[in-house]
Amino acid sequence: MASDNNPEVNVKQIRDKVGGLDVHRDSVVACTRVAMPSGQVEVAKERFATTQAGLAELTGFLLEAGVNTVAMEATGIYWRTVYYALDGLFEELWLCNAQHVKNVPGRKTDLSDAEWLADVAAHGMVRPSFVPPPDIRELRELTRYRKTLIDARAKEIQRLEKILQDAGVKLTSVASTVWSVSSRAMIDGERDSVVLADMAKGKMRAKTDRLAEALESNFGSHRALLCRQVIDHLDFLDRSIATLSAEICERLLPFEPQVALLTSIPGISAITAQVIVAETGADMSRFPTPGHLCAWAGVAPASYESAGKKRPAGARKGAPWLRRHLIEAARSAARTRGSYYSALYARIARRRGPNKAAVAVAHSMLETAWHLLSTGALYQDPGADYFERRHDPAIEAKRLQRRIEALGFAVTIEEKAA
Repeated sequence: MASDNNPEVNVKQIRDKVGGLDVHRDSVVACTRVAMPSGQVEVAKERFATTQAGLAELTGFLLEAGVNTVAMEATGIYWRTVYYALDGLFEELWLCNAQHVKNVPGRKTDLSDAEWLADVAAHGMVRPSFVPPPDIRELRELTRYRKTLIDARAKEIQRLEKILQDAGVKLTSVASTVWSVSSRAMIDGERDSVVLADMAKGKMRAKTDRLAEALESNFGSHRALLCRQVIDHLDFLDRSIATLSAEICERLLPFEPQVALLTSIPGISAITAQVIVAETGADMSRFPTPGHLCAWAGVAPASYESAGKKRPAGARKGAPWLRRHLIEAARSAARTRGSYYSALYARIARRRGPNKAAVAVAHSMLETAWHLLSTGALYQDPGADYFERRHDPAIEAKRLQRRIEALGFAVTIEEKAA
């Protein structure tokens, strides 16, 4: 590691005026590291509050030192207030992965952490993380909160199923789901099983006899209260999700072409396309190659090698919000008949299992998204027979001939006339 206190270690300094910030909830420690023309390095350290007044003092401290590069650790959500206050005021404002700048254990203090961060940034030993512009950051918060509400809605539906099962109501033994137009009408109101079964709508009308039997239960007043609360909560969540979706769609109007490109990929819904735009900013110039994007999203394989030995390391850690949506989209694409992704999923799932196959499909889908957003071309599916078409027919025929002969049969192959 480069250190001004260790003359035996010589790492080239590539930045002369650097600031390092060690961010906490209530305070931020700043260290300025300025290389003078004489070759000496001037270091100054100070602690500031994370209030607006404290951040104004921090800004003045950094500007007075003439700093043009500021690096800080990504500490929970506490870095955001500091980052937003400094955004646009310096030539380079870096948000660094905390694991990449972990200090050597020993005499650890907040002041030494800030100095260490300034040191590694000055010598180019750390890379900044991707932080999107303000409009994309706002869109991110909306899509992430919508996903949180969708998860809460799913949990409430599961809770409703538990209440009904506890009361002996076997609605899901007949209906495909506990939450539908028919099931809601049956849950919310009458207790007579025959009357309840008669409330069924659509295809459920053909199952009234089975429904009447499934709805006979010990449904007491306390369970009725619980169900009423769950239903009210579900209604509230539905309204909240609809409000957020409307706001997200309005903010995505400038990105309609990108959303259209992404939804041309099998398995990627409008919601998934919105999340991809919100998480990446739809600007693929920030990612030099599709592999960089997949690694950042956490759907690329990690590596672990020590002493010349390699061991499996699973997938890389990446953007969790984007990764979740990609995995869901991959499982949806795997169920799309006649598509390339369904063939890819089946091909990998046979050898590696469904979970690894889903990650592999998500990786392929994100690579495709990178190319579409970079070129502006719509997706053209290679087809489910893509892998078969890659093989030379003559070589494949010989392989099958050897297999048949190994089973004890004689076979002659003749080329079919055109």
